[in-house]
Amino acid sequence: MISAPFSNESAAGIAHVYRGTFVHATYHTAVEILEDRLLGVDTEGKIAFIGSGKEVDRLSQKWGFEAFAVTQLGQHEFFMPGMVDTHIHASQYSYAGTALDMPLLQWLNMYTFPVEACYKDLEFARNVYTHVVKRTLRNGTTTACYFATIHTDASLLLGQIANDLGQRALVGKVCMDTNNFIPHYKETPDESELETNRFIGELLKKKYPLVRPVVTPRFAPSCSATLLGHLGEIAQNNDLHIQSHISETKEEVSLVKELFPDYDSYTDVYHRHNLLTDKTVMAHGCHLTDGELKLFRETGASIAHCPNSNISLCSGMLDVRRVLNHKVKLGLGTDVAGGYSPSMLDAVRRTLDTSKALTIQDTQYHTLTFEEVFRLATLGGSQALSLDENTGNFEVGKDFDALRVNTDAAGGPIDLINHGEGPKVESNLLASSGDDRNIVEVYVAGKRVVPFVERP
Repeated sequence: MISAPFSNESAAGIAHVYRGTFVHATYHTAVEILEDRLLGVDTEGKIAFIGSGKEVDRLSQKWGFEAFAVTQLGQHEFFMPGMVDTHIHASQYSYAGTALDMPLLQWLNMYTFPVEACYKDLEFARNVYTHVVKRTLRNGTTTACYFATIHTDASLLLGQIANDLGQRALVGKVCMDTNNFIPHYKETPDESELETNRFIGELLKKKYPLVRPVVTPRFAPSCSATLLGHLGEIAQNNDLHIQSHISETKEEVSLVKELFPDYDSYTDVYHRHNLLTDKTVMAHGCHLTDGELKLFRETGASIAHCPNSNISLCSGMLDVRRVLNHKVKLGLGTDVAGGYSPSMLDAVRRTLDTSKALTIQDTQYHTLTFEEVFRLATLGGSQALSLDENTGNFEVGKDFDALRVNTDAAGGPIDLINHGEGPKVESNLLASSGDDRNIVEVYVAGKRVVPFVERP
C-alpha cells in the first residue's frame, strides 16, 4: 500500500474515489501494476491517497467519503496516466497525413510555411486549433507541448482553447527571422522579441491553471544569432520553458555548420545563446554526437523522440538506447504533421518499430521493451518537460491526469480471448491493436475532460 504523506486534517476534501487496477511507471520500475486499489482525488484535482481496496471501510472513515460513492472499474478496465506529447505542431494539423513526399527542408518550404502563414486569420486558427486539442485529448494526450506560428494573437488563442477544453499545455509562439522562400512569413529580430514578450505577458496574465508559455525559436537555420540571443535572454529572465528542433536530418546539420561556422556543433549554437537548460526540450536529435549528448546531460536539456516523423520524412532513426545510456531525459512526440498521426499510441508503436529496425541492422543491439516505451510516453514525457512534479504517474500529491481504459469497449478494436490459465493479454493494449476507442474517459487535474460536455 502507498500511504499518504499528510494527514486528513491538512488535506482538501475528497471529490472522487476510484477502485480497480492502476497501471503506471515509477522512477525505478518501467511498469507497475496496482491491482484492487483505491485512489482518492481531492477537490483540487490532486491524488490524496492510494490504498488497498480491501481497506475501503478504514479509508472511508479516515478520508471522509461514503463507500457506496466509490467508482468501481469494470473487469476489463484500468487507469493509466495520461500521455505526454513532447512535440506537436498544432498549426500543421490541417494537413496531417498528406504532403510526405519530400525531405524536411524542402517540405517546410513547399507545404509548412505557406499553411502557417494563414494563421493571421483568427477564425482559421480557431477552427484548426479546436480540432487538434479535441483530437489529442480523445487520443489520450493530457499534456501537449505545442508549436503554434509567428502570429501572437493566434498563439494566444491556442492557449485559450487548451485551457477551455481542459488540456495541460505548453504553448509556443514561433520565432524566426530568416525565411528566403516565403519572405512574408518571418519577423525581424526586434519584432520577434517584442511579440514574444507580448505573448508571454498576455498568456501569464490570463492565469490559466494548466497552460504555460514556452520560448520557441523554430530552429537554428531560421534564426539569426541576434534573435537566438534575444530569446535566450527572455527565457532566462522569466525562468521559462524552451523548445526547438535539433539534428533532425544530416542536410540540416550541414546547413547549421555553414550558417554558424564559429560554433563547435549544432548543440553549441543553442548552448551559447542560453537556450539549453533543464527546461529545454529539443525535437529529434537523430544525428547528435556523443559530445553533444554529454552537453545535454550537463545542462539537463531533454529530447523529444518523434519516430513517425523521422521515418515519414526519411530524416533518420534516433538510437533511444544510446540517449538513455547518456542519461539524457527523453519523451515521445507525434510531431504532427511531419508525423502523420496525432496519437501517442502511434508514437509508442513507432518507437518500438524504430528500435527493432536498429536491431535488424545490429543483432547485438539492446532493443527497447514495451515497458520502457510505456514509461517514455507517460512519466518520461513529464520529466522531459520538467513537469514531473505535477504529472506523469500516480503518486500522492500529483495531479490526477489519467485515462480510463476499457480493453473490451463496445465497437473497440480488440477481441479478448480466454487463455485459461495462460498469460493475460490485456496489457498488450498499447503495443498491439488498441486505439482511442479503448479510452473511455480522460481526466486532467481530476476533471473529466473526455467525453466532452459541449457548452450551451
